[in-house]
Amino acid sequence: MTHRERGDTPRGSNRLTPRAGVVLAAMVAGMGLTTTASVHAQFIPRPVPVDTSRAAPDTLAEDTTVYELEALRVRTTRPLATQAGATAVRLNLDAPRVFAAPILDEALRRMPFFQVRENSRGEAQLTLRGTESRQVAVLVDGIPLTLGWDARTDLSLIPVGAAREIQMYRGLSSVLHGPNVLGGVVEIDIVRGTSGVPAPPPLRTQLGIDGTGAAAVAAEAGKRIATGANDLTVRGGLAFRTRDGVALASGVDQPVPDHDLRLNSDRQHFNGFLAARYGSSEGGPWIALSSFGFTADKGVPPELHIENPRLWRIPETSRVVTGLSGGTGWGATPLGEGDLEASFGVDWGNSRIEEYETLAYQTVAQEELSDDRTITARLVGDHTLADGTVRAAFTWADTRHVETLDPGGESRFRQQLWSLAAEAEQPLGRQSEDTGPFSDLTLTAGLSLDRASTPETGGREASDPLVDWGARVGASALVAGGTTRLHAGVSRRVRFPSLRELYSGALGRFIPNPNLDPEVLVAGELGVTGELEGVDGQVVLFHQRWSDAIVRSSVGDGMFRRENRNRVTATGVELLASLRLGASHLGGDLTLQGVALRDELAPQTEREPEYQPEVFGNLELSGPLALGVWGSAALGYVGPQYCVNPELEADQRLDASGRLDLMLGREWRLGGALSTLQTSLALDNLTDAAVFDQCGLPQPGRTLRLQVRVR
Repeated sequence: MTHRERGDTPRGSNRLTPRAGVVLAAMVAGMGLTTTASVHAQFIPRPVPVDTSRAAPDTLAEDTTVYELEALRVRTTRPLATQAGATAVRLNLDAPRVFAAPILDEALRRMPFFQVRENSRGEAQLTLRGTESRQVAVLVDGIPLTLGWDARTDLSLIPVGAAREIQMYRGLSSVLHGPNVLGGVVEIDIVRGTSGVPAPPPLRTQLGIDGTGAAAVAAEAGKRIATGANDLTVRGGLAFRTRDGVALASGVDQPVPDHDLRLNSDRQHFNGFLAARYGSSEGGPWIALSSFGFTADKGVPPELHIENPRLWRIPETSRVVTGLSGGTGWGATPLGEGDLEASFGVDWGNSRIEEYETLAYQTVAQEELSDDRTITARLVGDHTLADGTVRAAFTWADTRHVETLDPGGESRFRQQLWSLAAEAEQPLGRQSEDTGPFSDLTLTAGLSLDRASTPETGGREASDPLVDWGARVGASALVAGGTTRLHAGVSRRVRFPSLRELYSGALGRFIPNPNLDPEVLVAGELGVTGELEGVDGQVVLFHQRWSDAIVRSSVGDGMFRRENRNRVTATGVELLASLRLGASHLGGDLTLQGVALRDELAPQTEREPEYQPEVFGNLELSGPLALGVWGSAALGYVGPQYCVNPELEADQRLDASGRLDLMLGREWRLGGALSTLQTSLALDNLTDAAVFDQCGLPQPGRTLRLQVRVR
């Protein structure tokens, strides 16, 4: 066993590090600003009218109901007149409620219906409608971040400061998104779909600091250059974040009781991006490039509910994602109108994990190095078909993982996936036509064929190539010619096992199983979106069933093995509403669900599904106070849920919890190149409640945040 000593830097001390202090002083001096108060922009779900007639099929298709999380200003509009079945939520990253230099997990925690959790590996993961983290895809300008070694990505490391918006499809996403898109899609838009948008601000800066000494700074510059009939738009930016740790909530005990911060929860994160697009704002051919990257040093907080938690640090991790795409734009063809789009992406990263002998985090017992690379290529075409549209897509991905263990050696793994899909949309009645109780009726149907193979398996037994199919059918219509839309759909999707699930030993904790089968999800939903007596809202009923769900199974001696054992069903209802009260707004979301788990190898054994509460939701009241100041109060609640305690090999109950967040803020209009100043003062987790992401992994306690944004 390898032993190596690290320095005596304390983890979880309640002070501002010298490096953080220097960075913060430089940020304030460089901006010429003082840290003044700002706003927690309200959680206002707002249906947004969007021209989807010629949208890219994997950005905003015609079969989508979109709700936007509003920023400072309150506006009420009618629901989008959607077509066929899927629903989505869009987050505006300029909202003050999103922290400066935002990371993806922080942004998604602001969105309704979704739960973000930090797991025992220190990774932030997303679940919804009973899904697991590997069943939700994350795409950046169409490039999948979740087709790599582990079929998921650590949301706590992905910077989203470059993003114009984040859109989340829940449930019945299009078959055109590519392979391994099962229970939902997170789309991060940097440069795709930007035709006709306003020019970027010439300069935008952000500054944030909290009561623990954590600091964040970001700067972005952009310019649009007219070149004849076309425009060249260029943006670039840098961001830095640092913290010694997160606040420890009241009543949470940890093994090192003399620290005010959560043990081993420190992080340093530096990132940057570059984006460019060339084309006409009136449509036609275009080409775009986007690239972002980060480097980070982070601790992994140990679980508090077991005696032998992971004692990990990730002192080095970096990633660069670059995508090049282009399209013809919509134009005339011999058979009507159509367009063609091609894209190529490279996702490269590496990391080093250190496992320690004790909670002092000084003696390294084992080390794991990894080098990852995923290449994707994609071709998408759209064409009119009578009054409708037909779309087709081919997606190919090649992922490689090189793992080096100390002690141990080097192992190489590789997986190839592809998906061929087509989808047709046909309107059967326009809104202006008198078609009885329903109008503007549209049907959508899609079919996909997916394949996965593992050419390199690290010297272990290879699995046979896997081939399976997916399908989706949807419909929507306006009710009685009004503004209320009824939408429904059903789908079947598959997810192939990742390289890690098939072959990884996870530093001696798992026995590989190369014979895993794909997970299969059959899902259906029925929803209503519209306005009733001044309330904008949406109600969606859903039912989902997973077959051959991959689970962790104990094999004794502290070892585990992944197996296709479970059948999981989830049935529930999602409610989203926004009510205007004069100049103020009351908004919220609520999910009621029943998730059942059946172990097909031991049907007589009853088990609770992990981290699937029957009730969870958010409620927020916001509005003007005085002198241009806005205020917001947000209440979040998660009902009782369960986890599997690996040391007891039994279900463990996690009690219901809630938290209250407050925010005050103001926005000023400036002159010149910098037109807007936003300032905010937020108090997160006002009551210092012990709210747990997972068993033994609490969220931060009471934290005061100050933030400034200039653009």
